[in-house]
Amino acid sequence: MSGSLSSAPGAVRSRLPRRVTVLLPVLGLLVVALCGLFLFGLATARVGWLAVAIGVVAALVPVGVVVAGFLWVDRWEPEPAKLLLAAFAWGACVATITALLINSGAEAVGDMLLGSGAGSKVSALVSAPLVEEAVKGAFVLFIFWRRSSEFDGIVDGIVYAGFSAAGFAFTENIYYFGRAFADYGFGNGANAGVLAAFFLRGVLSPFTHPLFGVMTGIGFGVAARTRQKAVRILAPLGGYVVAVCLHALWNSSAILGGSKAFLTVYFLIMVPLFIGVFYVIVLQRRREQRIVAAALPRMAAARWIAPSEVELLGSLSGRRAWRRQARRESGKAAAKAVGQYQASVTELAFLRRQRLRTDDDRRRQDELLRTLRSARAEAVRLATDPTG
Repeated sequence: MSGSLSSAPGAVRSRLPRRVTVLLPVLGLLVVALCGLFLFGLATARVGWLAVAIGVVAALVPVGVVVAGFLWVDRWEPEPAKLLLAAFAWGACVATITALLINSGAEAVGDMLLGSGAGSKVSALVSAPLVEEAVKGAFVLFIFWRRSSEFDGIVDGIVYAGFSAAGFAFTENIYYFGRAFADYGFGNGANAGVLAAFFLRGVLSPFTHPLFGVMTGIGFGVAARTRQKAVRILAPLGGYVVAVCLHALWNSSAILGGSKAFLTVYFLIMVPLFIGVFYVIVLQRRREQRIVAAALPRMAAARWIAPSEVELLGSLSGRRAWRRQARRESGKAAAKAVGQYQASVTELAFLRRQRLRTDDDRRRQDELLRTLRSARAEAVRLATDPTG
């Protein structure tokens, strides 16, 4: 929902030349498209188009679950859909091809310096954790730096990092699932090979890449909530270091330790860590609800919202019921207008929490108030005349 709000030009973006605001998205799409085509061609050359097609179908299952999970996290203050899509595309295309090129180089250097076969271990244990967590986190850094209005705290960091990592895992799974099919071909062995790969990467560990990336996202989320310069620098770096260490531990348990070490790391470290992160997410969602609930009475007193709407806007179930009623009585357009109105209320609640420290904050409040009033007027108009 906040995507409709963020389309209003902010103070920073309004100062950018139009040729920049138009060309940058186009260039970004071209880069993503070229990276995607290169990866598709490379995978097809290695395992064949049929194996790639099977890999795509198999990879859709775990990525669907992971993306749905991050959308659930992003309920109170949904991030712009276009930025979430960009994060996924970055991870699936740009981050993947960057990591592939650097890791391949590291493998070649390792083979040259340490002997044949050693390069793959160097790549998996050193290069992959350092490079992959860096390129996945690069998109979060971009949002944190250039779109600070869309970055309010830990939940936002988790969501952006999670979508970038989900895209990365999606492309990686396509190749691994496709390679398993190509190695075993048709027949009894194919079923066992593909199912084993799917169970390992799609059932047992679909959350590993997102979990590593979330560590970096949490670091940026902590940085977004502080004005201390040292914390704004050290928190993201700390999150990145944790992500790298977890990634290296995961890879080493699979490569060096055998099945016993792998299962030990999985059940004693990764699963508890996942549960811990989930608990943090639940706490942060409750914090977001408290921020909105605390702001609603003041917004009603300022006549930004109606007093009768305070209870409806104070819970996700109340908001959902309101949108459903609008859809049932007045159609999809009315439900969309109500959703936009609800999103602007949330954005205003988070902005008011900052006490309008800067002129940019005050300008953004004015933009959000215009959006709120426009959405309310549209919802009322459609409720009065659903035919438009």
